[in-house]
Amino acid sequence: MDFRQLRFARVMEFTIQEINNRTDLLQGITLGYQIHDSCSDVQMAIKIAFQFENSFDPIFNESSYCSKSASAAVPAIVGDSASTPSIAMARMIGLFGIPQVSHYATCACLSDKREFSTFFRTVPSDQHQAAALARMVKYFGWTWIGAVRSDTDYGNYGMAAFLKAAQEEGICVEYSEAYYRTQPRSKLERVTNIIRRSTARVIIAFVHTGDLQFLLDELARKPLPPLQWIASSWIMSPEFLKFNICAGTLGFGVPRSVIPGLREFLLYLSPAQALKSSILTEFWESSFSCSLKGRTGVRQCDGSEDIRALQNPYTDTSQLRISNLVYKATYAIARAIQSVICNDTKCDKSIKFSPWQILNQLKTVNFTTKNGYQVNFDSNGDPGALYELINWQFKKDGALDFVPVGYYDSSKPRGQEFRMSSAISWVGGQTEMPVSVCSESCLPGTRKAVQKGRPVCCYDCIPCAEGEISNKTDSLDCVHCPPEFWPNTMQDSCLPKPVEFLSWDDTLAIILTVFSITGAFMSVCVTAVFYRHRTSPIVRANNSELSFLLLFSLTLCFLCSLTFIGQPSEWSCMLRHTVFGITFVLCISCVLGKTIVVLMAFRATLPGSNVMKWFGLPQQRLSVLAFTVIQVIICVLWLKISPPFPLKNLKHHKERIILECGLGSAVGFWAVLGYIGLLAFLCFILAFLARKLPDNFNEAKFITFSMLIFCAVWITFIPAYVSSPGKFTVAVEIFAILASSFGLIICIFAPKCFIIVFRPEQNTKKHLMGKVPSKAL
Repeated sequence: MDFRQLRFARVMEFTIQEINNRTDLLQGITLGYQIHDSCSDVQMAIKIAFQFENSFDPIFNESSYCSKSASAAVPAIVGDSASTPSIAMARMIGLFGIPQVSHYATCACLSDKREFSTFFRTVPSDQHQAAALARMVKYFGWTWIGAVRSDTDYGNYGMAAFLKAAQEEGICVEYSEAYYRTQPRSKLERVTNIIRRSTARVIIAFVHTGDLQFLLDELARKPLPPLQWIASSWIMSPEFLKFNICAGTLGFGVPRSVIPGLREFLLYLSPAQALKSSILTEFWESSFSCSLKGRTGVRQCDGSEDIRALQNPYTDTSQLRISNLVYKATYAIARAIQSVICNDTKCDKSIKFSPWQILNQLKTVNFTTKNGYQVNFDSNGDPGALYELINWQFKKDGALDFVPVGYYDSSKPRGQEFRMSSAISWVGGQTEMPVSVCSESCLPGTRKAVQKGRPVCCYDCIPCAEGEISNKTDSLDCVHCPPEFWPNTMQDSCLPKPVEFLSWDDTLAIILTVFSITGAFMSVCVTAVFYRHRTSPIVRANNSELSFLLLFSLTLCFLCSLTFIGQPSEWSCMLRHTVFGITFVLCISCVLGKTIVVLMAFRATLPGSNVMKWFGLPQQRLSVLAFTVIQVIICVLWLKISPPFPLKNLKHHKERIILECGLGSAVGFWAVLGYIGLLAFLCFILAFLARKLPDNFNEAKFITFSMLIFCAVWITFIPAYVSSPGKFTVAVEIFAILASSFGLIICIFAPKCFIIVFRPEQNTKKHLMGKVPSKAL
């Protein structure tokens, strides 16, 4: 016998007795009742439905009495407790318009008013329970679960609703198995073996209590991995508290309640009263293991049995949950009847009414019960969903008990329905929450890649590609950092790229600066030496004016390399290229002038030659000016059309930004270099032709060497400039400037300074004219 179901029936009996004793409800009207046991069987439920239909009498008046012998009218039904029998009954009695109010049939299918137009219930639909369970599972981070259900309407519809809600929450199901208690034992063993072998540590069970009993008995036969059970409506079934494998079970139940006077009613039962009902007789005999009817072979009940000493679901009123739903269902029918036959002042027993009228009134009932609970139905005949989260925890004596640890209210806004209120005891009574995932969470810096042929919850963690990050756990995709940012080592955040340029505090920049200043200082020193000995033959013989101009231009060449150091700006970019181009052209123009002077001087020594008057001092100045002005015009056009500009180079290096000067017009840049190269090549050819002219000190030889070095440096510079990365591009350009400048000053001026300072005896006109033997050198 199911003592809990007996208590439900007795609650309806208690409620009707309470209604009949009230003076403010159905004054003068006495409600009667019939109680049938469907045994949770569909065929029995259909048989009972036929009995209701056949005994239907549309007239309800004071001449009709409810008794075992009378064929009483049935205007409404409370029940059934299970979904499948309720569905069978609703399909039958719905044809006659008899309203049915269930207290425990939770199948979501019963909300379909097209098929079940006369069905109501005071328990929330499994649709709400499924959504609540899915959100709870998601809340605890369980994405890999097992599922088992009763192979009934309740189990199949309930599990279908849960799987749909779970899919929306990103939860994967490793297996989903169905079982019914009348199926072969081999099916039960197969289901339990699947549960044992699974890797999911959380299992949700939409199972009827009768099926769950068989399932737990079979699982308890062999060792079982620790499982976190998630219960449907069986969460409030005390008969399963004896299974320690269910310790820590979680599930949603209707809120606990108090029904004043119910416990006294249930315990007010004597052997004589029990004999009046076959159900109560069976209850008494099974509870006390004695016989009330004098059956042979069984101990006779002697009246010493104390029902208050019993500890079973019938006498346990500490967890009145479903019982309160029976209470509410019975009151709902009574309120509907009152709306039909009563007005504001009195009730009329002679009014004829049909179940259709009761049905219509049930749709509009809205009241508060005597113990303070609201009763109403929505358009589907369902109440609002308000659940307590129940946890099976061990008490001090080692027994399991129901403990509320949270709640779920479907009327709350999305995301606020579920709340925790106290600590949870997990599987086996542990305090640490179990983990149930197919794959461990992907840390920031990685992304999820679904494993082929497996659910989406089973995945590999793939590191983000170069330049991408993921800053959340379990990211589906990595995202590119903005152009001026680059991932950190963990690839979970974007950091500003380091900016690279040849700064003043860079070691390479310091070295180049030292060489640049040294070169400029050398130029100044040579200028000082030449100025001091400006009247000496060696200075005068080598065109002192061009020499001083050349030394000035070399000083500028050394110093212009400093404009390439430091952070590029709009002005520095324009300055560095134009100053470099103009100073070098000035320098090469002076060298070219000196070369032409050498050639012209030796041509002038030939008999009848008058060539020097065509390349005298004014012509030399004019040639230097003309060559330099051409470069100035090229630079002006370059700056006017498309000048150099500061540029953030994001392409050469992915992980850092190179600050450099964009060329603006590439044609302008190569025109400047090309013009310098043209003058240098022309100067080299002329100097090469004059290298063997007779003299003890032929300057053309040194110009040839200097131009050879100059051309070699700048020919090498081009590929090095193109291929050098970042700040080394600027360093190569500075090196080329310094190397070519040092080549010029050393090759052209070092020999002269050596003679002036260390060999003053050779600084004579005779020696320069070759009238002193060369060995004297």
